[in-house]
Amino acid sequence: MSANGTEKHVKVLVLGAGPAGLSAALYAARAELEPVVLTGMQLGGQAALTHVIENYPGFPTGVGGAELGELFQKQAEHFGAKVEFDMAHEVDLSQRPYKVTTDSGQYKADTLILTTGANPTHLNIPGEVELTGRGVSYCATCDGWFFKDKKVVIVGGGDSAIEEGLFITRYASSVTIIHRRDELRASPVLQKRAKEHPKMNFIWDTIVTEVVGSDKLETLKLKNVKTGAESTFDTDGLFIFIGHVPNTQMFKGQLEMTDLGYVVVNDKMETSVEGVYAAGEIADPHFRQVITSAGMGAAAAIQATRFLEAETA
Repeated sequence: MSANGTEKHVKVLVLGAGPAGLSAALYAARAELEPVVLTGMQLGGQAALTHVIENYPGFPTGVGGAELGELFQKQAEHFGAKVEFDMAHEVDLSQRPYKVTTDSGQYKADTLILTTGANPTHLNIPGEVELTGRGVSYCATCDGWFFKDKKVVIVGGGDSAIEEGLFITRYASSVTIIHRRDELRASPVLQKRAKEHPKMNFIWDTIVTEVVGSDKLETLKLKNVKTGAESTFDTDGLFIFIGHVPNTQMFKGQLEMTDLGYVVVNDKMETSVEGVYAAGEIADPHFRQVITSAGMGAAAAIQATRFLEAETA
């Protein structure tokens, strides 16, 4: 890698250090491409926020999310990847090498692998931000344990909301699903489990309008969307599962995206710009699993390697 002042030229630059990014870095490093990974705000991605990951192969009793991220990083670094604690905030895909401006300077990259992930959607109501981590959460597997024998509310009606709600029943004394419609969008199997579970209750046609509490969550203010009637609901926890927003703002107008803002890729993880690949939750609104993100990252790096080899052939 050559450096000129604060400008660095690399063959493979990976944006994001979650399972997709670090898997891409591992494969690119083993191809002796000396990839550089820019971590962004969260080393290990959203998976690092998960207390225990039980469905990643090779760990029969589960593995901590942060620990798995560290293992991914060590393995990639072992083969020559370089992980930089740096944040990209501008990307120019108009010509190669592609320019990426970061907090510390600028990179020029022959190929880019975008793995910037997605963030959970917020309700954007009073008290939500202030009480996040004090009763408000977006990750049941991260925080469910803290609600042993306590009352918990889930907002949402899709698969993830019901799955997380069922997960929390192992800890909480009761789990109440609050949904803005009068029926769930979750799969029939999950709906059946939820409706038959003795700890699960439902409040239909209702939204949460405010999160109330001083040092911790105490009460939710509710509104019935059909009648307009307002009420309060005392609870110890609020888990919000109403979708995700992909972190693709930097690439708008430069890459083809779906209506929901996910980067469009083909089966080789290629984007609409030659030499630019995307993997993980930035391009996956469906599965959002550690193993699928890791597989996408590996595929992206293999394709980037073939692309670079074809140029020098």
